[in-house]
Amino acid sequence: MRLLGISGSLRNGSYNTRLLELCRDRVPAGSDFTIYHGGALPFYDQDLDKDEKPAAVVELLDLVRKTDALLFATPEYNYSVPATLKNTIDWASRPAFNSVLKGRPAAIISASMSAFGGLRAQMHLKQILGATLTPVYPAPEFLLPQAHEVLSADGGVRDAGLEKRLREFLLGFVAWADKQPAGA
Repeated sequence: MRLLGISGSLRNGSYNTRLLELCRDRVPAGSDFTIYHGGALPFYDQDLDKDEKPAAVVELLDLVRKTDALLFATPEYNYSVPATLKNTIDWASRPAFNSVLKGRPAAIISASMSAFGGLRAQMHLKQILGATLTPVYPAPEFLLPQAHEVLSADGGVRDAGLEKRLREFLLGFVAWADKQPAGA
């Protein structure tokens, strides 16, 4: 299975990007995992959304088109998703109701320094993905609260329970995504 991890954070040392890196190293055997950041995308502008799109948009659309499932990692900014993640989704969601996102299985994870672990951002992201006809893995939310206490500066994990939770989540997600009809 080809998986595309989309980080909602552009920050160096981002907990959400590090969480995606942990996923990349723990996906089930036979899976490919690529991590994408939307920082090179221009802000969505319908004037730019023509037959000839900006190069960064073409790259994004090609990546999504070539993947079997998406894994979004989102921080929480003001009870919602960051602008960079929303912008990535806005570009990928065109044309409306017939985009590369339509029917492509997705899951959401989040890491945060707060005790909520990004829960409110995940709830909002589910609404956004519903509008793009992107099915979301129907499992309990994968939240990593107090990420700064769990993820070490060298990229390691200080909590053995996280390893187990992450592997179980990824196994379940890949199995579910594999059963989804293509382009549903």
